[in-house]
Amino acid sequence: MEMFSKAIVRAPSENFADGLTSVDLGVPVFETALVQHRSYCEALVRCGVSLIELNPDPNYPDSTFVEDTAILTEKCAVITLPGAPSRSGEILSMSETLAKYYDKLASVEPPGMIDGGDVCQIDNHFLIGISDRTNEDGARQLSNFLNAAGFTSSHIDIRDTCGLLHLKSGISYLGENRLLVTNALAGPHEFDGFELVDVPEAEEYAANCIRVNDYLLFAAGFSKVRNKLDTLGYNLIELEMSEFQKMDGGLSCLSLRF
Repeated sequence: MEMFSKAIVRAPSENFADGLTSVDLGVPVFETALVQHRSYCEALVRCGVSLIELNPDPNYPDSTFVEDTAILTEKCAVITLPGAPSRSGEILSMSETLAKYYDKLASVEPPGMIDGGDVCQIDNHFLIGISDRTNEDGARQLSNFLNAAGFTSSHIDIRDTCGLLHLKSGISYLGENRLLVTNALAGPHEFDGFELVDVPEAEEYAANCIRVNDYLLFAAGFSKVRNKLDTLGYNLIELEMSEFQKMDGGLSCLSLRF
């Protein structure tokens, strides 16, 4: 797997609760979200990455979910165009930040739209989810950029898959040819040849975890998933994510790792 040395993060702003959500889990507590975000950042540092910490942006309540604004690899960087109109302005500050680290930035253009949460990197291959936030044109543009950089990609339509906002709401690449996958997403032939680690019913939120160098970060409170990952021998860092879960956010959403 790719080793990461940096991660871009942005703490939630005071109006975090005004962001988009499709779940009914209550209103997030801002102070608790800040504590959880700080613990997340500390975990990334423990994994061996240096943080690039952007200022909270109250103009965009969802902007703590930085993953949706770009696709980063060791060979290329692509600025996305988030599918929710209220988030489109987030790409401006991200472009300015990434210009300090990449000589060239590609950009998805209208009518394409794409959220980074729909893009799962598996070594040199990318799975791109077609969802309510990512359309065919956006996926096609991203595939072209990735292909030019030497990567391959394939598309998975998840629009009729119940309970999935993004592709990575239901799948994570664990390394070692393993995918952590919810039952709702376990069928596509794109997963052939992988060892699938199934996510038990009622623990679907835990499907979104992130491998960062020698560690695996995952959401606290899901004992069945934890036991499976522990048995497989991963170095686990368990993190409280309750306030971000209320806003449709997972572990991968909170950073851009490169």
